Amino acid sequence: MSLSYRQPGVVLTDHRFTVPLDHADPAGETIELYAREVVASDKAHQDLPWLLFLQGGPGHGANRFIGRQAWLDRALDEYRVLLLDQRGTGHSTPAGRQTLPLRGGPAEQARYLGHFRADSIVRDCEHIRPRLTGGAPWTVLGQSYGGFCTVTYLSLAPEGLNTAVITGGLPSLDAHAEDVYRAAYPRIERKVGAHYARYPQDVERARRVADHLLHHEVVLPNGYRFTVEAFQSLGLMLGSGDGSHRLHHLLEDAFVRTPAGTELSDAFQEAVQGLVSYAGHPLYALVHESIYGQDDRPTAWAAERVRAEFPQFDAAKALAGDAPVLFTGETVHPWMFDADPALRPLRETADLLAARADWQPLYDPARLAANEVPVAAAVYHDDMYVDTAFSLRTARAIRGLRTWVTDEFEHDGLRVGAPRVLDRLLALTRDEA
Repeated sequence: MSLSYRQPGVVLTDHRFTVPLDHADPAGETIELYAREVVASDKAHQDLPWLLFLQGGPGHGANRFIGRQAWLDRALDEYRVLLLDQRGTGHSTPAGRQTLPLRGGPAEQARYLGHFRADSIVRDCEHIRPRLTGGAPWTVLGQSYGGFCTVTYLSLAPEGLNTAVITGGLPSLDAHAEDVYRAAYPRIERKVGAHYARYPQDVERARRVADHLLHHEVVLPNGYRFTVEAFQSLGLMLGSGDGSHRLHHLLEDAFVRTPAGTELSDAFQEAVQGLVSYAGHPLYALVHESIYGQDDRPTAWAAERVRAEFPQFDAAKALAGDAPVLFTGETVHPWMFDADPALRPLRETADLLAARADWQPLYDPARLAANEVPVAAAVYHDDMYVDTAFSLRTARAIRGLRTWVTDEFEHDGLRVGAPRVLDRLLALTRDEA
């Protein structure tokens, strides 16, 4: 039974759906999906078209808006919106250290998680669509990884789509994980350079923190082993519009004088543990590299292996000279499963996923080349998380796709530029812009 309730300006309805774990075996095991329907209060009883939102990630539940926040305000002008917690996230059947042991050992857990990629997410959407729309196709808005899923949707089930809108999420159709990270590290280095150009005082601050971590064992209050590599991973912040400023403010409060000498401050450690821990989204770390698996080659911890090709990211070498310590970005590494209490029990499971070599294709180039669904995509000019060159190549491979290439926003343009970003992309799909 669905439950409806209100927030300022909107009516919300909670939905729960039972879907097959493996859509190739519809009579087999099932899992639960949660989704929140949102409609403007003054349109609650109208027959409106549906817009499905696919969140970025992988491994993140859909936004929890209050009222008509951000891009949702624009969407509610004409749509009934479905905020889907993709399988394994949010209120859907969870997948983490507390629940995965229910599957059995690491081999069983890895086999289970093999069903948590974009192809399964798309089939989930097609499973629930008729129950909500009566069979009518819907508009899909895919942010970041949600855009990857949208391209999979265009490949597997375009008949379910009326319109597709993508923000910061046009994937390469054929790049291996190694190719993705080989393109990523130079982008990350540029973002770090831009941060240090804006805040030159942070060069010395970052070196000081890195030096401290190389010579001291630091365990954060939640049990996270805070190493220099973990400190460098804070560069993930630099992919958002305000991330450079937030990183600067974080570094300002790094140290405090104590009777025992200078130490990392409690305030700094408290803030850091919320940034580096995967307790709230463990699926991200578990399946992140598998979103690039499409052939008989294992991903094999690609980000870690490719990093070795870029020695400028070695903090110890930087500290031995006068080079700045470089932060890293949206990469997952084996050491995270040793450092993070939320991931430690899952290390062997993660290793098995990294070794898997039978991933099925996620995209159908022939079907995309014959696409008839109106599609528009925002491509951010130097997106830290998604390679612009790969995105533009994919844009050319999808028939009829219109791009909006902009350097006005970072990867979070949908959040900070809303409702203007969604409005422009919808206009592009309608030949109104």
